[in-house]
Amino acid sequence: MAALANNDARTMYAQIVLGAHLPDVAADLNDQRRNRAIAALLESGLVDRNAANELEAPEAIFRDLLTQQPRRQAQTGLDRFMRLGKIERYPANMTERRNLLAWIVSEAIEPGEHLTEKQVNERLLSYSDDVVMLRRYMIDFGLLERTPSGSSYSRHDDA
Repeated sequence: MAALANNDARTMYAQIVLGAHLPDVAADLNDQRRNRAIAALLESGLVDRNAANELEAPEAIFRDLLTQQPRRQAQTGLDRFMRLGKIERYPANMTERRNLLAWIVSEAIEPGEHLTEKQVNERLLSYSDDVVMLRRYMIDFGLLERTPSGSSYSRHDDA
């Protein structure tokens, strides 16, 4: 695929795929640029020479490349709900939702630590852009405690 990063090679590849014959392929390029682009396409396997010494794009190239890629592993556990370290979606199952929230609390807040709302929000921002909802869920599930005045938050002892 790196061969297609070169504009000349990419243009030539498109022309070859569309059926252009060698004399017509990238006819506007000087010989050096044209030969360099052809060499890159041949070396990459994106094009081959047929029996008539014409350039052709093998139909199976992309299928073959894709079969060489490792299959993506199905995500399991709490990872199913995360993307790039942030919550992508909340679990519908309440036990799974509590487990996700408990894991975040255990990662973000140390036992016995007392934080202001601003400090809690800063820590939760790495897990969600909607820290207000995340914080509210944590309180609703009893994982995060708030003083009656709302001035201090702490991790519940069982979290």
